[in-house]
Formats: sequence, C-alpha cells, structure tokens
Amino acid sequence: MKSFKIALAQFSPHIGNLEANAQKMLEQANEAKKQNADLIIFPELSSIGYPAEDLLLRPSLTKRTQQVFEQLKTVKDIVMVFGFVNQTEDGQRYNAAAVMKDGQVLGVYNKQNLPNYSVFDEKRYFTEGHQHLVFEYLGHKFGVLICEDVWSLSTVQQLAQLNVETALVLNASPYEVGKPQHRVETMSALAKQMNLNLVYANQVGGQDDLIFDGTSFVIAKNGSVVLQAESFKESLYFAEYEAEQQAFKANALPPALDTMAEIYQSLVMATRDYVQRSGFPGVILGLSGGIDSALTLAIAADAIGADKVQAVMMPYTYTAQISVKDAAEQAKSMGVTFGIAEINPIVNSFMQTLYPFFGNSPADATEENLQARARGTLLMGLSNKFGNLVLSTGNKSELAVGYCTLYGDMVGGFSVLKDVYKTIVFELAKYRNSISDKPVIPERVITRPPSAELRPDQKDQDSLPPYDVLDAILYAYIEEDMSQDDIIAKGFDAEVVAKVIRLVDFNEYKRRQGAIGPRISSRAFSRERRYPIMNGWKAGI
Repeated sequence: MKSFKIALAQFSPHIGNLEANAQKMLEQANEAKKQNADLIIFPELSSIGYPAEDLLLRPSLTKRTQQVFEQLKTVKDIVMVFGFVNQTEDGQRYNAAAVMKDGQVLGVYNKQNLPNYSVFDEKRYFTEGHQHLVFEYLGHKFGVLICEDVWSLSTVQQLAQLNVETALVLNASPYEVGKPQHRVETMSALAKQMNLNLVYANQVGGQDDLIFDGTSFVIAKNGSVVLQAESFKESLYFAEYEAEQQAFKANALPPALDTMAEIYQSLVMATRDYVQRSGFPGVILGLSGGIDSALTLAIAADAIGADKVQAVMMPYTYTAQISVKDAAEQAKSMGVTFGIAEINPIVNSFMQTLYPFFGNSPADATEENLQARARGTLLMGLSNKFGNLVLSTGNKSELAVGYCTLYGDMVGGFSVLKDVYKTIVFELAKYRNSISDKPVIPERVITRPPSAELRPDQKDQDSLPPYDVLDAILYAYIEEDMSQDDIIAKGFDAEVVAKVIRLVDFNEYKRRQGAIGPRISSRAFSRERRYPIMNGWKAGI
C-alpha cells in the first residue's frame, strides 16, 4: 500500500452548461495534479449540475455528455471521479459516477437510492442502480457512492462488506439551517460504525431557489473529522492518506459558523449566483426605511457589489420623514445608487380614474394597496428600461399570512427573504452590523416598530400578533405540520391561532404568484409545502 493525496473539488456547476462545466473540471483536475494529488472527486452530476430537472430529458444530452468525456480524456496522471448522466442503449437513464484515468473509464457506478421527497424528484428522471463499484489504486480499495446512497445503512453495509477502505461520496446536498453540522455528525457516526473512511464532496452554489453549501469533508474510520471545507466557498481541498499509519492526516478545521453567519452567507451566495447566472447587470429594490428592505439591500450589495445595486425610496403622504432619512443614510453608507420618487401624483391619478367606480365608498385596504402597486409599477418600469432585476423584500412571516400586496410589494424576480421569518430578519440585521466597522443598517431601522406606512400611524401589530408569537405559531403550523388544536394546546390563544391559520390557508393563491427565493428551511413555500389553492380541509384536528 502506498500513501496518496486526494483532492475534493467543492464545485459550483452551471446547470446545463456541460462544456463550461467540463472545462472547469479539467482545470481543477490539472491544478490538483500540480499539487501532487493522486485522485480528485467532484460532486454529484457535476457535468450537468444538480438539479437539472427537465434538461435531463433533452434528446441531445447523450451527445453533450460524450463531449464532456472527450474533454476530460486529456487529463493525465490523476484519477477523476465525477458525476454524469448515464443513458444506456436500453433507454434507461441513471444518476451516475465515472472513474477515469488517463482517458480510460475504469468503471461506472449508478446511484442505487433515488430520493423522492422534500426538494428531490429523482424518480421522475432516473432508474435505480443495483451494483456497487469498487476499484483498487495504489494498493488501496475504494468504493463509490452518490449522495442518498450514504444515508442508506444497508447500501453502506454492502459496500463495507466488500473490504472497501474508503468510500468516495459524490453529493448535491441542499442547504437548510443546521444541515452542515447534521451531515458531519451523522457521517462521523456512520464511518465509525462501518470502519470506513468517508470522502464527501458536496456541490456549492445557488441554483434557483436551492442553496448548496459545500462543507465537504473527510472522516476517518474512527469517526474523526480530518478535513472540512469552508461553507459557501468554491475551492479545491486536499486530504493525505499516510500508508504507514494507515490513516488520513488531520488538517486544521475552519471554525464553525454560528447560525446567523451561516444563514447570511447562504443568502448572499444565493443572490449572487441567481443574479449573475441569470445574466442581469444588477438589481433594483424599493428601500422603504424598514428592516426588510434594509437587510435585502445589505445582502444584495455584499452579493454583487454596491456599484450594481440601485435603491429607490418611494414616499407617500403616510411615509414618515425618518423613513426617508434612514433609507438615504443606509444607501450612502453602503455606496449604492439611490433616488427618491414621490408616488403622490401616481396614487392621486389612480384615485381620480377609479372615482366613477368607487364613488363615496369608505377607504379601506384598496387605497393602501394602490400605494404598493404604484411602487411596484415604478420598480418594474426602471427594470424594463435598464435591465436590472427587481428584488422583492417580503419575509416568510408576511408571505405566510398574506401581509403583502399582489403586483405591489410582491413584484420582482427574486425574493431574498422569502424563507426567512421576521424574527430572524431582526437577528440577521444585527449580525450584518456586527461584522462592519460601523453599522450599515441604521439602528433605528432595527428598533422601530415595523410598519407598512400605508395609513396614518400604522403598525404591523395592528393587524398581526407580535412577531415572536406569530412566528412561533407559523413554525408549528408550517414546519412541524401541527394542527390548530395541537398549537392551541401549546399555550397560544385560540382566537389568534385560528386567525393565523385561516390567513395562511387563504393566501396560498398569493404565494403561488410570488417570486422564487432561496430556501433555508425544511419547509419552504413552493418546492416542499405544496397545498391546493382550492380545498375544503379543516385545520382544527
């Protein structure tokens, strides 16, 4: 047995761009070789990216995949293990991994366990494999697994029984809060139980509403973590196996991110990748002087640079002067383009046009929504003219109960805080200020009672329970799937619970029309929580 060095390519593929992905893989393999690596492992489906969804059904995929193999055949003197779509002559399609050296394919492994829950939909596209792949190199016995396979105890047991010493695991494991730590802890126990080294390479980057954190790692047979990659960072990482000790050499581990740092970095990466890979030159958003738009602005500037961010303050009669001042102060401190557009003339014009229909009907939410829709129209007009993507600024709490206006503050192509509860918004704002020399979000924006400022002296709490109460009820109902009766049994006011649940259920039609946004929870709207708009389900039991 010889010592060896393995490279983990924490890789961010561009979905569907097989040529560019192959070129990047080629460059990473050559760089790994320069650093004396003997093997390099890439993430799951690294040639096309994950999830490629119905691109997997395109007739030209086989030809494009063959071209990937031709590009990678030029790499010499290093073993490459990479993900691809294996389409066989009998018409089957597999989520697969190839082992290649010096232009020769040494073996192909077809994923055996296809996830079909939560955000996963693999049974729509792939056939299950049934055979393990084991290969020997430098006197060491390797096996290959793909993502869900390593979470199946029987599959890992079967591989370990083949006297495999190290499992190479290709992954595209989406992020949610706490998931990086959960993976490491679970895999550490598994490695120890199976007496198996685990080399776990995970995809990184934002893809539509999914976030891939990377956080790749190597775990030794005794369960110790000998290498851990940084989260949300694309790079090469190296682990060395020492033949004399028959063990991986321990590396310095990066400090673990606390929860707010983890969430903030995930949102920054997701926003950056969505804007850049969608081809937008920059972003535009309405900066109201409130905390949601303030946090969205900070994330956007950190993601793509302040020079590519435009903020517009759109005051109306009910907008407090301190809101205008706070918005201008933040825009200046962050160095973004800033402008003020009064919407009084637009709203007044709407009201004049609608008067023959409204007559002397008393004012209600209709007039409030006209303000929001005037702002939405302005933002979309600026987006159309200059090509920047509109970021909507609503949070998960508001979207859950419909405290938002269709075609108003919901307009936009990407909703940065869509899966972030209001209570977490406050914590993220404090976190962002804590990592700067001076606060970028004015303290008053964080401490002022939240208000939509659509009528005199309006406060969010006029219509909603306090956000700590609201979010606790929402979490129980959405994340934990608890019934109305069970939530009330936890000590919440029965009338408040009934109102919140009624609002959540009624406003499904709004959420269906909203922009996508990055997923950070286990029950994000759209991919995971999919309820029929029209239904007669009773929430009580």
